[in-house]
Amino acid sequence: MKAHGKVHRYGDNVDTDVIIPARYLNTTDNKELASHCMEDIDKEFVKKVKQGDIMVGGFNFGCGSSREHAPIAIKASGISCIIAKSFARIFYRNAINIGLAIIESEEIASNINANDEVEIDFEKGEIKNLSTNKSFKTQPFPPFIQEIINANGYVNFVAHKKED
Repeated sequence: MKAHGKVHRYGDNVDTDVIIPARYLNTTDNKELASHCMEDIDKEFVKKVKQGDIMVGGFNFGCGSSREHAPIAIKASGISCIIAKSFARIFYRNAINIGLAIIESEEIASNINANDEVEIDFEKGEIKNLSTNKSFKTQPFPPFIQEIINANGYVNFVAHKKED
């Protein structure tokens, strides 16, 4: 699996209330959630984001409540992967559960800027910043996590396993 896109960069302690404000949690429509993603800290995000883009954050990305709406809104907006210095544990698990790829690396997140063009090879654990010509290595996903992401989430993964 690979990802390629432009970077949308945010700082430390981006909480789930900023990712998707609570006033929009009365919908189950993923596209509606995506239309409000990041609006309290970046009003232009939904206008700028393109399918396949990559989000980069600082420390403690996804802190706050344990709602799945936050990674759902990010994924539905078109983001293919989040790279952060660290993730809140519940956000990390929720992202995997809904099939959103995430990479935790202080070094990589520190060396990618807003609007950089980035390419990720998840199977090899390689990240290339095409804007700066820098390459990074990261631990590839364990096979079972890669299967969950490839299945577009844990529910689909389990359903597929039942069919086998």
